[in-house]
Parts: sequence; C-alpha cells; structure tokens
Amino acid sequence: MEAEKPSLKEQSLIKMIQRMLNLIIVLVAFIIILPLLIFNADTISGWFKSSNEKAITPPFPEAKPEKENAVATTVAYWQPKAMDAIADPVLKEQVYYGRELIAHTAKYLGPNGSVLQITNGQNCQNCHLQAGTMAFGNNYGSVAATYPKFRARSGTSENIYKRVNDCFERSLNGKALDTASKEMQSIVAYINHIGSNVPKGEKAVGAGLKDLAFLDRAADPKNGKTVYETKCQSCHQANGEGVLNPDKIEYSFPPLWGKHSFNDGTGLYRITNFAKYIKYNMPLGVTHENPQLTDEEAWDVSAYVLAQSRPHIAVPKDWPDISKKPIDHPFGPYADSFSEKQHKYGPYKPIAEKAKK
Repeated sequence: MEAEKPSLKEQSLIKMIQRMLNLIIVLVAFIIILPLLIFNADTISGWFKSSNEKAITPPFPEAKPEKENAVATTVAYWQPKAMDAIADPVLKEQVYYGRELIAHTAKYLGPNGSVLQITNGQNCQNCHLQAGTMAFGNNYGSVAATYPKFRARSGTSENIYKRVNDCFERSLNGKALDTASKEMQSIVAYINHIGSNVPKGEKAVGAGLKDLAFLDRAADPKNGKTVYETKCQSCHQANGEGVLNPDKIEYSFPPLWGKHSFNDGTGLYRITNFAKYIKYNMPLGVTHENPQLTDEEAWDVSAYVLAQSRPHIAVPKDWPDISKKPIDHPFGPYADSFSEKQHKYGPYKPIAEKAKK
C-alpha cells in the first residue's frame, strides 16, 4: 500500500517549521560571528590588502623590547612642610600671617598698604613663586637649612632677617622692616617652618633656580624685543609696567621695568638669574619640566628686559672682594680684563674659563 501523502495543510506547516529552523540557525551564527568580526576588524583589515599596496599597519603591534634594568627617573622635589598640622595655635597664626605677607605683600606693605607703605607694590611671590614653594621657582626650601651663612656680596655672615630685608630694599625697592615687628617675625616664622623638613646645612632638591647653559654669543636685546612682544607683552604690557588690579593695590601681572619694578641691586638684575627664572617659569603656566622658551629666547628676552630703565640703588659696600663677583655682575670694577658690557650680556664662556684658572 502506498503511504498516505500529507494534506496541503500539513505540508504548509512543515515548510513553515523548516523556515523557522533555518532562520534560527542564521540568527545563532550571526550572534556568534558578529562580535568576532567587530573585535578583529583592524586585524582583518591588515590581513587583506590589494596587490598594488602594502597594509598600512601589521595585523599585530610590534613588541617593543624593554630596557634592561630600567630604573625610574622621577625626582622627589622638595615640598613645604604642612602648615595645618602646627599644634601651637599662636605659632600657627603667625606662620599663616607670614604666608599671607609673602603672597600679598602689597596689600599690607605696598604704596596703599594697610600696615605700612614701604614697598613698590609688588608681592614677594612675584619672584618667589607660589609663596616660595614652587620647585625651581626661586623657592625658600633651603633658607632655613643654610642660614645664617657667609655671603660674598656683603662680605659678612647674614641671618634670615638680613636676607629678607635685602629683598625689601632691592626687589621691592623699598625700606627695611623692623626685625622685631610682627610682620618680620611672621615672615621668618613662615620661611623657617616650610623649610624645617630640610636637614641643617643641606640644600633642598629643586631649590633656587634651574641651571641654564651659556650661549656661544652675547645675549641680544634686539632679538629679545621680538620675543618680548610675542610672548610677554600680553601680560606685562608694551611699556613693561604690568597690570594693576582694579583695586589699585596689587598687580595681577607685575612690572618688569619702570619705577615700580625691582631696582638694579637685586639678584634678578643679573642676567644669568633672570634667564634661568624665565626659562623655566615663563610664560605663566609652564613648568621647569616643560618649558616653552628656547635657551636663546630666554637669554635674549632677559637682555631686553634688563636693558630697560629701572630704579637705582646705591650699594657701595657690595662685593668688598671684587674677585668674588659673579661673572654676570653688571657693574665694575672687576678682577679680570673683560668689559662691563660683556659681564652684563656675555658671552660668558671666556669669562668662566678664565675664572677657573
């Protein structure tokens, strides 16, 4: 007997089931394969290339050999000792006031100061960045550890009070503070506290200014004028006299020359100091690890700024032993035969080489 054929209705049902099974198989395959395709898209594109061109990148990144015995080169620069942990409430208040005086000197001691009117309107932190705590920002890290000390400029041993007043009389082109005053005592307390984590007689890592190589030529004020106009003028203005805050008490950008700037007896009037300072701290926002100015730009713009007029201070007792004068001291007499102009702008290699002999 012949097998009974399925009815039309049964045949239709069987076909529908077959289609559903096929669809399920396709969906399962799609779900499994698609992630693999996506994950390896870049790899697959590298495998397939036309006969006329090479793949842009290999299918797998090349392994880079590791340096043998690699050692981390991160330097632990000095950090100021914390102020908020000071237990003595009287000392804590004094230290915080000292920091306030460093950060906002003009507010208390400037031409419109609330305590005294004895400075040119700049703040100590215009030269000693971040209230004297920034690495290679002319910080105070080594002051407590190294003072009192002999300084060739005066030919005598100086304490911190003398060092602070040097800044008041030169960098701030003002008058000395009474060493017994609340303000002087607070400034010294602040400097002593933040540097108390440096062993006596040692220099903090990142203190002072970062070294800068000498040029093989003299620094050029003409080249420096172009650098100044391009990279400095927007903040310090075309006339170099900076920008006063609306309250007319402090500068948002300090003057670099003119009657309210530092005088010609300060350390930054020496071009090697000024070039180091701006190379690793200017324009505003750069760090010593990521400077913006080239060495030549730093030297040349320093020459331009220091060629401009500024207050003069009579200091006839400076450098009683002229053989101890720095090679960039801008005023004679000198113990060598190099000119005053070369001592001010360089080139310094011949002077330095002769000084070694």
